[in-house]
Amino acid sequence: MKQLVSENWDSILEMLKNDFEIKPVIFTTFIKPLKVYDEDDNNVTILLDDDVYQHNDSYIKGKYHTFIKNSIEAVTGKSYNLKFISKEELDSYNTEKSENNQLRERAASANLNPNYTFDTFVVGDNNRLVTAAAISVAENPGTNWNPLFIYGGVGLGKTHLMHSIAHYILENQADARVLYVTSEQFTNEVIEAIKEGVLASKEFRKKYRNIDALLIDDIQFVIGKERTEEEFFHTFNELYQAGKRIIISSDRPPKDFTDIEDRIKSRFGSGMLSEINPPDYETRMAILKKRCELENENLSDEILDYIATNVNSNIRELEGAYKKVTALNKLVNVNTEATLDIAKNALKDIINPNTKNVITIDSIIDVVASHYELSIDQLCSTNRSNNVAYPRQIIMYLCKQLTPASLKEIASKLGKKDHSTVVHGIKKIEEDLEAEKKANKNDLSNKLDVITKLISS
Repeated sequence: MKQLVSENWDSILEMLKNDFEIKPVIFTTFIKPLKVYDEDDNNVTILLDDDVYQHNDSYIKGKYHTFIKNSIEAVTGKSYNLKFISKEELDSYNTEKSENNQLRERAASANLNPNYTFDTFVVGDNNRLVTAAAISVAENPGTNWNPLFIYGGVGLGKTHLMHSIAHYILENQADARVLYVTSEQFTNEVIEAIKEGVLASKEFRKKYRNIDALLIDDIQFVIGKERTEEEFFHTFNELYQAGKRIIISSDRPPKDFTDIEDRIKSRFGSGMLSEINPPDYETRMAILKKRCELENENLSDEILDYIATNVNSNIRELEGAYKKVTALNKLVNVNTEATLDIAKNALKDIINPNTKNVITIDSIIDVVASHYELSIDQLCSTNRSNNVAYPRQIIMYLCKQLTPASLKEIASKLGKKDHSTVVHGIKKIEEDLEAEKKANKNDLSNKLDVITKLISS
C-alpha cells in the first residue's frame, strides 16, 4: 500500500511552516518533531516526542490538530483521521492494531464496510425501534426475531444498520462466520454456479449454508428471478432450521411484494418486521454533528441548521450536502472555519427552489453514485473495472436522455478527454436494452426507471 503521508511528510511540514499562522518557535518546538508512525487508507498515526509533549500533548491534539489534518489533505489530496500517540503508548497500540487487523480481515471477508458500525449509527425517533431490534438480533442468536426484515426508502440507513449487526457479531463471537451480500451479488453467484455445473453449485451452497449469520441487502431485486428465488428459499430454510441468524433488507414490506411465491413471502414475515423512516430535524442535526466529530470538522450550528432544515429527504442526501460544504470550504477557505455564505454557495443547486427539480449532469452522477455505492471520484476516474465502468455508462446514457447537455459537456464532467467515450457508453446501454427486449427481460430497464425516479424526486 502506498504510504502517501509518510512519503510527503517533508512537504506537509513545509506547508505547516509557511502557509499557516504558526509562530516559528511553536513550529520548531512542537510541529517539526512529529513523525508518521503508521498509516492506512483512512488513518494516520503520528508519534509524539515524549520529551516535548510529556505535559503538553493536548497542545497538538487540540490547537493544531485541524492545521495538520488540512495540510495532509492539501498535499496528498486525501482526508485522513488522525491519531497521536506517545512512545510509552507504542506497546498497547501495536497489540491493539494486531487484534484490529485480525478483526478487519474477518470483516473484509464478510464484505463489510469498516465505517458502518453501531458506534457511527445515529439513533432518532425515525429508527429507534429498528435499531433496538438490530441490537437484539446481534446480541442473541436464534431469537424469535429471526429473520429480521428491515424495510424503508432509499438512503435511510438500512445498509449501515445491517453492517453494524455483522460487525457486532464478529467483534463479540471470535468463531462466528458472517456473510453480507447484496441481492445482486447473490443472484450473480447463483447464475455462475448454474453455468459452471454441479461442483460449483455445491461450493455455492457450502458458502451460504455453513455460516452463522446471513445478511442480504435489497432483497426486492431477487423477486421474479425464478432460480434465484428457489436457491434463496432453500438457503433460508437450512439456516433457519439450524438456528442461524438471517437479516434481510428491502425498500418495501413483504405484503407489498407482487410476483413472488407465497412460501417465500411467508418466510419474510415469520420473524420481526421493522420499518426505518426518514429522519426528523433533530436526528438530521445529530447525524451532521456526528460526521463533524468523526472527521474533526468544525462547522457551526448555524451551518448545520441550514443543511438540516433544507435537506430533509434522506440521510444519503444529507451527508452528500455535508460533503459539499466541507469540500468547498477546504478549497476556498483552508485556514479558517466555514461560513454560512460558503454553505449556501456549496448547496445552491440543491436548495435553491428555482433549481430544485432541474435535472443536471451532477444530480445524475450523485444518484448513480449512491445507487451503486460508489464515490463520485471513482465514477470520474480512469477505473475500467466493470463495477465502475458500467454505472459510468449508465450516467452517460441518462445524461443524454434527461438533460440538454452536449456530449462534450458530459465527457468533461466525467473526466474524459473527448466525447468518443461517451458515444461508446451510450451505445453500450442502448445495445443492452435492445438485447434485453429481445430476450423478454426488463432488469436493466427497471433499474433505469428506479434511478430516473430518484433523480426526478
